[in-house]
Amino acid sequence: MNTQAIAVSRAPLAQFKVMWIAALGLVLLLAQSIAAQARPDSFADLAEEISPAVVNITTSTVVAGRTGPQGIVPEGSPFEDFFREFQDRGGNDGDRPRRTSALGSGFVISEDGYVVTNNHVIDGADEILIEFFSGEELPATVIGKDPNTDIALLKVESDTPLDFVSFGDSDTARVGDWVIAMGNPLGQGFSVSAGIVSARGRALSGSYDDYIQTDAAINRGNSGGPLFNMDGQVVGVNTAILSPNGGSIGIGFSMASNVVTRVVDQLKEFGETRRGWLGVRIQNVSEDMVEAIDGLEAAEGAMITDVPEGPAKEAGMLSGDVILEFDGNDVKDVRGLVKQVGNAPVGKAVRVVVLRDGKTQTLKVTLGRRETAESSETPDTPQPSEEPMEKEILGLTLTPLTDEMRGELGADEGTMGLVVTNVDEASNAFDKGLRAGDILTEAGQKKLTSVADLEARIEESRQAGRKSLLLLVRRGGEPRFVALNIEE
Repeated sequence: MNTQAIAVSRAPLAQFKVMWIAALGLVLLLAQSIAAQARPDSFADLAEEISPAVVNITTSTVVAGRTGPQGIVPEGSPFEDFFREFQDRGGNDGDRPRRTSALGSGFVISEDGYVVTNNHVIDGADEILIEFFSGEELPATVIGKDPNTDIALLKVESDTPLDFVSFGDSDTARVGDWVIAMGNPLGQGFSVSAGIVSARGRALSGSYDDYIQTDAAINRGNSGGPLFNMDGQVVGVNTAILSPNGGSIGIGFSMASNVVTRVVDQLKEFGETRRGWLGVRIQNVSEDMVEAIDGLEAAEGAMITDVPEGPAKEAGMLSGDVILEFDGNDVKDVRGLVKQVGNAPVGKAVRVVVLRDGKTQTLKVTLGRRETAESSETPDTPQPSEEPMEKEILGLTLTPLTDEMRGELGADEGTMGLVVTNVDEASNAFDKGLRAGDILTEAGQKKLTSVADLEARIEESRQAGRKSLLLLVRRGGEPRFVALNIEE
């Protein structure tokens, strides 16, 4: 046989294989490039599909009449006479109760009329009106609400089945995924904005927080509206923004749907939340504790600082124990433990692994109910405050919120905090958008009831080496977070 002829006859086949492999590689390269650049040409089809389930919410509330400009401008301010003249215009009308309204958003989750929104949208409202995409309006009743996650469940009665949307799995939302927000920003009516998931697992001010951060535009009035994934599923409820001026700067926060669904299910079944309660006071384990505690290998777990009467005490937990595991799951920190306990059913018997005297022990605890425990707590008797009624801190002139001021500023009954009566225009606080009439309710994720509380939070942050302090600011009932510079 002629080997040269065989070699020649095989050459075209070899060349074909090379060309085929090269072509396949080019196709794969193009496919990867297309996938990397994949993005929707338009959100129109998706928006058209889900818009009928998104609603505008208008609330109406009767508040006490104003008796003067106190709390809005400081005494002696050149604007004091102006505000008094404005309030007194028309005789004594300023002293009469008046009806105020507020706007928000929500979405329908069932054809029989259940609607989800933020608690702060409807809290304290006498009347709630739901406006649908079609223009139809229906009154709503409150089924239940949860201030801890700022979620409320409403119900409307309709003669026909309503369009509704479903919840998605927020745990599958990845940083960089496309999302769209829908709602009623600034009272302008139905509006759509698009963006991406900017971050996951954000904690702002609550024990059960699990926020999705997004750059989809969220403004006042968007509160309670849905954050959708590209499958038209709700992965978050738009709740707050971080902004120096009260408007969207691309940092918005939506409560993750996996948190919301648990709350909604309980509100629908019980009209209230029922969270597990362990009954301990705890703190995070710091790095400097590791060497001081026998058997502790890393700065993880939750150290028990006090064990009052409750499930933990009955189970034999002691102050100084470090909780390492709860119901089969590792405990990384206080926040993680609080969420694990809160998500557990009331009355469930769980195994808790603690580190005590260098050895681990497993204790069996039957969980109580947090809401019952909190309602039965005897509040500390407030001591007369010796601090001045008004004090300037970080360019803010502050005074404790009084019952009279709540009416003037439209704050909900029971709201605690500090009222800004004046802002130094040369201060960082003024640059961040803080103004007279704002109410500071939290600092460093802790409640504020006095000026001394704020001073303590500032000092704690400085000692921790932080350059700024996160404040929860309410203006007209709308919450937002402001990071205020505290460098001396």
